[in-house]
Amino acid sequence: MANKPRPAQDSKTGQFLPGNVGGGRPKGSRNQLGEIFIQALQDDFEKDGVSAIVACRTEKPDVYLKVIASIVPKELRVTTDNDLTDDELIARIRQLDAAIRPFLTAEGEDGPAGGDRPATSH
Repeated sequence: MANKPRPAQDSKTGQFLPGNVGGGRPKGSRNQLGEIFIQALQDDFEKDGVSAIVACRTEKPDVYLKVIASIVPKELRVTTDNDLTDDELIARIRQLDAAIRPFLTAEGEDGPAGGDRPATSH
C-alpha cells in the first residue's frame, strides 16, 4: 500500500501552508453536525421540555430568569391599546413586585433596605 504524501506544513507552527488540498473536514460536515444536534435537541424538548422548564423554574429560579433574559430582545418596544390610569399602573406594579420579590430576596428577609418599597403619591 502506497503512503500518501503528507500535506505541506509550516515547520514552526504546524499550520498547513496555503494551497494545501490534503485532508481537513469533509465539505458540509459542520452543517450536517449542526442539523443533527438541533434535531436531537428538538426531539428531547418534545419529550421532556415542558417538565424541564417547570423544574428549572421551581428549583433554580435564578437560572430560569437568566434564560428568559437571554432570549428577550435587547430592545423591547411594548405598545398597548389599553392605556392604564396611574392607579391601575400602580396596582399592576405592586402585583408584579409581590410576584417577583420571593426570587429577589433570601428566604425570610423583608428585602433590600429593610423592605423599602417605592413611594407613591396616593
